[in-house]
Amino acid sequence: MTSTPRLTLALSITTVLLATSLYGAASAHADDDPPGTEISAAAPVKVDPNDPDLKLPDGATLAQAKVLDIKSVVEDQSGDERREDTNTSVTFALQAEVLFGKDSAKLGAEAKSRITGIAEEIKNQNATRVRVFGFTDNLGSSAHGDVLSKKRANAVHDILTETLNDAGITYEVRGYGEQYPIADNSTEAGRKKNRRVEVSFPRTEG
Repeated sequence: MTSTPRLTLALSITTVLLATSLYGAASAHADDDPPGTEISAAAPVKVDPNDPDLKLPDGATLAQAKVLDIKSVVEDQSGDERREDTNTSVTFALQAEVLFGKDSAKLGAEAKSRITGIAEEIKNQNATRVRVFGFTDNLGSSAHGDVLSKKRANAVHDILTETLNDAGITYEVRGYGEQYPIADNSTEAGRKKNRRVEVSFPRTEG
């Protein structure tokens, strides 16, 4: 006789657990999607073209159209040379290893052909202002990097002036040393990118 209440109690507990697993557990799930990204079947909000808030006040005019500056960067497979084009300028970056020996400002065998190619582009763009900037990594003293980068910029400048032979071109030549890195100096791959000479000039208008 005493077994019946225990059986009833056991059945009741089982029923509660079963109900919890069927209903309670269904609402406890991982929310993989951030709020606001849930899929909705509702139609998009309609916009009233005659809404006064969408119209310019009397006497107001739209700002003059502006062309955004678009940048295109192309790097050769070896990473030795990079070309960056914007709406207004062209910049070539040559890694120092392609142009010079280690810790040297003396141009190597391959350097002249590389620089001549840049000179051809300067001629094609009819550029009259050319910047030649040298850069190093952060190894060694900052003062040494400043001097070396300027000597390397001067060496590239000399080939450009010799190749172009145009008195109408104005050159700006600077050595920035370890300033303005374009990669991480904590790795050799990054330092290699930072050891470079950049040649930049305006694009032809129109």
